[in-house]
Amino acid sequence: MVVVMNWLLNKVASHLIRTGSLTITDPDGSSRQYGDGTGKHVHVAIRTRRAARAIALDPNLALPEAFMDGEFEVLEGDVLDFLQLAYKNLDRVGAKPFVLQPIEWMRNAARRLQQINTASRSRRNVHRHYDLSGEMYRLFLDSDLQYSCAYFERPDMTLEEAQLAKKRHIAAKLAMGPGLNVLDIGSGWGGLGLYLARHFDSDVLGVTLSTEQHAVATERAQSEGLDNHVHFELRDYRHLSERFDRIVSVGMFEHVGINHYRTFFDKCATLLKPDGTMLLHTIGRSGVPSATNAFIRKYIFPGGYIPALSEMMTAIERSGLVVTDVEVLRLHYAETLRHWRERFMANRDRAVRIYDERFARMWEFYLAGSEAAFRFQDMVVFQLQITKVNDSLPITRGYIAEAEAALAKVDSVPPPAAPRKPAVRKRSVKPK
Repeated sequence: MVVVMNWLLNKVASHLIRTGSLTITDPDGSSRQYGDGTGKHVHVAIRTRRAARAIALDPNLALPEAFMDGEFEVLEGDVLDFLQLAYKNLDRVGAKPFVLQPIEWMRNAARRLQQINTASRSRRNVHRHYDLSGEMYRLFLDSDLQYSCAYFERPDMTLEEAQLAKKRHIAAKLAMGPGLNVLDIGSGWGGLGLYLARHFDSDVLGVTLSTEQHAVATERAQSEGLDNHVHFELRDYRHLSERFDRIVSVGMFEHVGINHYRTFFDKCATLLKPDGTMLLHTIGRSGVPSATNAFIRKYIFPGGYIPALSEMMTAIERSGLVVTDVEVLRLHYAETLRHWRERFMANRDRAVRIYDERFARMWEFYLAGSEAAFRFQDMVVFQLQITKVNDSLPITRGYIAEAEAALAKVDSVPPPAAPRKPAVRKRSVKPK
């Protein structure tokens, strides 16, 4: 069996890696070279026969799991270098090796079953990721705790500058004005809602299912003296009944699940006033619909799904809403994740103290793998501007740039976040 599995691993690697330079050392200590020797050399080692067998049969899940367990190590280069090599060769090959196709077919067939996100299940899914230690998130996020794609107006922007530019960009597309009431679906740690209230004297309701995020956002509103204008509540968007001038949702739609797209947009249509405007900011894929990455679904975002634009548009059309603008942010998230990964790695020892080594390795692979997906695969970010009628906004896009320029004159960039000293007590995390 060992010989067969080593043969199978070699067969898959030989089929896949034709360009670049890769060395794989197997559990017996023997090494093989793959590729044409060009580019940066990457050397990996698979430490156990069990890991070698699993990786040969299901690399999308087994490889990150082996990395988490210390059974897959990158000896030369880093995880991002390895993934870049693999993804560039996948583009060249086009289709996956035959041995890997059946499991991908099964995952595609089962994707709707994995996204039955009822209200109770959505709360559990959110708890798994967003109710981790706040100290851990401060190790790599900006000082405003923006956990979504930043907007790099210039390539030399700091993370803080780019996240502030993202908030300006969203506010401009919302055509914000004084005194509007705003709904923020998936309000995170409150940064965007506070920004809109601060700059436009707006009344903002932010809803979240994360108890940790709700507590931080509420404290921030109180400390800034904005609690009369900004309210954060633990509520599911499906249970809302108020009506709003503006609706914004950033980084939440990825958790809705394909089964619930019609529910989401029908509800937004009900909540949005007749002359209102909505801005939906979500990760998407530029290619055809596909299943959620197996590692991400199991360990990072259970119940999550990355939509193709075609899947979103069908649900929007049936809801009676009108799409007035679509922007595709291509490499902005890759750059955001680069900043996050570099900050996390600089503070990795703190993550180990908060949780443990396996958690830190899981997070290291998550950040590197996500950056690679946005940089080398078909992951993008969609910003959809949505209304109920087609004449509620100017018919040219100049107003967006004008509003951003006006906001930039009054914005001040906060200093980079300084990680707090982690708590002595370790937090538990139990990936399933």
